[in-house]
Amino acid sequence: MIRLLIVDDHAVVRSGLKFLLGGKQNIQVVGEAADGDEAIRLAEELKPDVVLMDLSMPHGKDGMTATEEIKQLHPDIYILVLTMHDDEQYLFRAIQAGASGYILKNAPHEELLTAILNVAEGNAYLTPLATKRLMGQYIDRVKNGESSDEFESLSEREKEVLSWTAKGYANKEVAEKLNISVKTVESHKSNLMEKLSLKSRPDLIKYAMQKGLLTFE
Repeated sequence: MIRLLIVDDHAVVRSGLKFLLGGKQNIQVVGEAADGDEAIRLAEELKPDVVLMDLSMPHGKDGMTATEEIKQLHPDIYILVLTMHDDEQYLFRAIQAGASGYILKNAPHEELLTAILNVAEGNAYLTPLATKRLMGQYIDRVKNGESSDEFESLSEREKEVLSWTAKGYANKEVAEKLNISVKTVESHKSNLMEKLSLKSRPDLIKYAMQKGLLTFE
């Protein structure tokens, strides 16, 4: 049984998805959340297999931030973004945040069901248009001879943690500035240092200086 958490700020949408998906193909809707904060809390409480995540939620944390934090705290929970944003900027950011899939709200019901089943098995699922855009970007980079930059592999939150930490702020202070938990800060710091192959705080500060991140207000 695939345990599914639905996250969307519209109650009507949540009800429709619950009616559509509940009980089908071994899917059990175990909870609903109206914003990112509630999604993070319910992910911890309910331990779903898959989170069906909207991106634009005006109250509390948005879907992008919630995706990132859930994946940091629960790597074994898969996140499928269900959004109206047919925009490559949102697509790339969602993948960078840790989403396993990206599907549009106007997709046929059968495609949504297929996406959930694929993601629950640990596979990635992108709409055909999203796949085409990702491949196009990759091909363009290869043609232009661009090399990969480890800094670009960091999420926006990891970049923020990198910047504040390099400026000398303690984990608790960084957590207060970014409105996240100390545990989440520690997780981001550990991840970014691994991605950048940094071994110590001096290494982190030196790297931040090279990237121009040590500008003070």
